[in-house]
Order: sequence, then C-alpha cells, then structure tokens
Amino acid sequence: MSNVLSEAKKQQVIALGRLGWPLRRIEQETGVRRETAGAYLKAAGIGVRPPGAWGQRAPAKPANETEVTTGSDAAKPANTVNPNPNPENLSSKGKTKATAKPANESEVITGFGVELSASEHQPPPLVPSTSLCEPFRDAVELGLSQGRNAMAIWQDLVSESGFRGGYQTVKRFVRKLRGNQPPQPRAVIITAPGEESQVDYGTGPMVRDPQTGKYRRTRLFVLTLGCSRKAVRLLSLRSSSRIWAELHEKAFRRLGGSTTIPL
Repeated sequence: MSNVLSEAKKQQVIALGRLGWPLRRIEQETGVRRETAGAYLKAAGIGVRPPGAWGQRAPAKPANETEVTTGSDAAKPANTVNPNPNPENLSSKGKTKATAKPANESEVITGFGVELSASEHQPPPLVPSTSLCEPFRDAVELGLSQGRNAMAIWQDLVSESGFRGGYQTVKRFVRKLRGNQPPQPRAVIITAPGEESQVDYGTGPMVRDPQTGKYRRTRLFVLTLGCSRKAVRLLSLRSSSRIWAELHEKAFRRLGGSTTIPL
C-alpha cells in the first residue's frame, strides 16, 4: 500500500466505498489519493467502480451556426448566420432595426431584429439549499449532547441510519448547531497509579461454541485502570460468580498486578 492511513481516515474511506461512491469523489471528499483508497477498499472486500465509458459526448456545434427558436418556430431548422454581415446586403427593414435607438431602458434591439427584455437576462434568485443532515437533526443533537465529535456522529449516521452524505457535510452541520458556544466544562476524576480500577460487564458478540458448534451470544468483561485508562477485554460464553472472579484474576494477571480499589 502506497500510504498508511489513520484509523479514522481508513474508516471514512471504507464507509464511503460501501455507499457506492466512485474513487474520484472519495478523493475530493477525503483528500486520499484514488490509488490508496482503492487499495483499502479492495482489502476490505468492497468492489471498486471500474473506470468506463459514461457515454459519448454530443458533437460540438460549428461556431458559425446559431439556433434561434421561438414558440411558434420550434420545429424549424437552425438558421446559418454570418457573424460579420455586409450592411449593403441587409434590407431596409434590417438596416432600420440595426441603427434604431432602444425605445426604453428595459429593451435591447439587436441588428437582426431580435428583441430581448432585460428581465430575461436576470438570473433566478438563489434559494438556500437544505442540508442533508436536516432529517437526522435529532440524532446529531443527541450525539452532541453526549460529547461526541463530528467524525463519530457521521460514522453512526452511516452505519445506523443509512446516511448517504459525506463527513464534511456533517462537520458543517455540527458547526452550525454549535455556533460560537464554548465547550461545556466536565469533571475529571484523577486517581493515583494502581489505586482504582473499574469493571464493565455486558453483552458481547456472537461466536461459535467449541463444544456444541453453534453460535452463542457471549458476555464481555472490561477492566479499566483509573490512572492510565489501560483496559483488558475478555469474552466468556457462560456467566456465574465463579467465572466473574476468574475474569478478575485473569485481567489482573495480564496487567501484572491488582489495584487497591476495584469498582
């Protein structure tokens, strides 16, 4: 692999690849070269859209041909117009329109009798576009209330809610919601080395039971040190008081010692 990406950038590329984004768009969104993004997607087993013909372009029109279509003459063929007509070849009607002064400020009379209103040249008013994150506003606000950043919120929206936008879209939406508000202060609990550890016990992934050969739900045991935040994660197919104690012993054995206060 030509470049080694960080874990966050790698997950971003893989998530966009699962959405079916082409390599060119992934490069524009993340700044990762197409060759590197393609290598990571192939390694993750995600098909990469091959470069192919997207259709042939329509032949360009000659520079000396101009099409003028009106409501009643829409079916008429295009007229060939000489870009530098000789004034002597114009009819008296054409000469009059070519030299006549505009009747008012809102009309423009050309040398070939085509009258265009000034209102037709004005571009349509810009309508502010709605962000792709607007339907997911509640989920974004919930993530912000939990202290999650834009990258974590974007990954949750892609994996759980089917969000098809890019990371930059979520980043702009999060910045808009936060505004100029400073981050809220949070309490930090400081413990001495070897003083305190915390245990979390919950549901783990599905694994195959070596005794029965069937898939079963495991129990996840996580012991985290209060000072360094180093953690040991263990899986168990069964749960009991004896297994609970054995998981503590195995975790402390991996850490090389026990703490004074296990929580």
